[in-house]
Amino acid sequence: MIFAKFERLMACRYLRAKRKEGFISVITGFAFTGIALGVATLIIVMSVMNGFRHELLGRILGINGHIGIMSPAGYPFNNYQEAVKEIGEYQQVETVIPMIEGQLLVTAGKAAEGAMVRGVSKEDMLRKEIMRDALSDVDMEEYEGNSVVIGSRLARKLGVIPGDEITLISPNGKVTAFGTVPRMKAYRVIGTFDVGMYEYDSSFIFMPLDAAQLYFGMKGGVTHIDVTLKDQKTLKPVKQAIEQSVGGAGAYVYDWEQTNAAFFNAIAVERNVMFLILTLIILVAAFNIITGLIMLVKDKGRDIAVLRTIGATKGMIMRVFFMDGAFIGVVGTTLGLVLGLLFCYNIEAIRQFLQNIAGRDLFSAEIYFLSQLPAKVDPLEVTTVAVISLLLSFLATIYPAYRAAKFDPVEALRYE
Repeated sequence: MIFAKFERLMACRYLRAKRKEGFISVITGFAFTGIALGVATLIIVMSVMNGFRHELLGRILGINGHIGIMSPAGYPFNNYQEAVKEIGEYQQVETVIPMIEGQLLVTAGKAAEGAMVRGVSKEDMLRKEIMRDALSDVDMEEYEGNSVVIGSRLARKLGVIPGDEITLISPNGKVTAFGTVPRMKAYRVIGTFDVGMYEYDSSFIFMPLDAAQLYFGMKGGVTHIDVTLKDQKTLKPVKQAIEQSVGGAGAYVYDWEQTNAAFFNAIAVERNVMFLILTLIILVAAFNIITGLIMLVKDKGRDIAVLRTIGATKGMIMRVFFMDGAFIGVVGTTLGLVLGLLFCYNIEAIRQFLQNIAGRDLFSAEIYFLSQLPAKVDPLEVTTVAVISLLLSFLATIYPAYRAAKFDPVEALRYE
């Protein structure tokens, strides 16, 4: 117990550098700061990547289901009610929504934009939680006949507000003796929605299912059936069952992983690469610990020799310098964890502050698809970062501590 107290006392004394040892103190400070910044940066980046993926996935599955069934081109599902009922009886299925989808041109005044029109009933649309929240300010009792709900960013592009009219133009129109005449029809905008994802807010239009059937000439049919599951883990078996059920009709069955595979794979690759690159910051800081401790050992050579001559063992000397390096690693890692977590939990406020200073948008929705900068802290990842930082810090102290323990007191005191 006395020896342990002595070792801690010597370690603390060596950490407080004297004036003539100022350079060693500077190197130690760089190591401490490097570890703290490395840990904080790694936590922030990994949390933002997690948040980005989580928010995108939530919004994608909030608008679309886990599984989609698309009819062959030109052959809509005319008996979709039976298919909806049959699929809805699966234990793992939460909702089954029939709909019509089509790409067309929407105009208002002199403005024109490409859009995706989705025909879906009011009841089915409000079964999606994200849509209920996005349509909380819209009077859905008016969602009937020639009425539509459009994305908030699309409304701004077209310069329309609730109550205005837009014109939908489909290239698949009527065939006449003079060629194909595009199908055109005016609809009244009863409100806008904002789900926080640029792709949907800037290009989607929702209209009642019966109005879409009339506009696209489906005569009671649909082009898509959207299936949402209770648990994403049951995706593959449910998809296989649906394929066996509707495969004979020539329908194409797909899932959200297929339609967004390239995007989410890119996020995963970027996340792994960023983890490796930012870990190098901690590694560089660990090398600074080695440098600082080696210089400290060299500077304290006479002290080590005296301690050895009065009975200090090699193990005691080694533990003294190991404590010095470990202290830098532990405190630096702790400070990095605190800074990283504080930044993550206040990231949107920090972004707004930096935007006000810079005078420009630092997180453009057109580029990153989301209107807010997300951050989702994963406790397991935070623990992993802390363990890696502490492990590198402890490993960095082994060689300098070993050199101190092997210091020959005779050589150190020969010329004293």
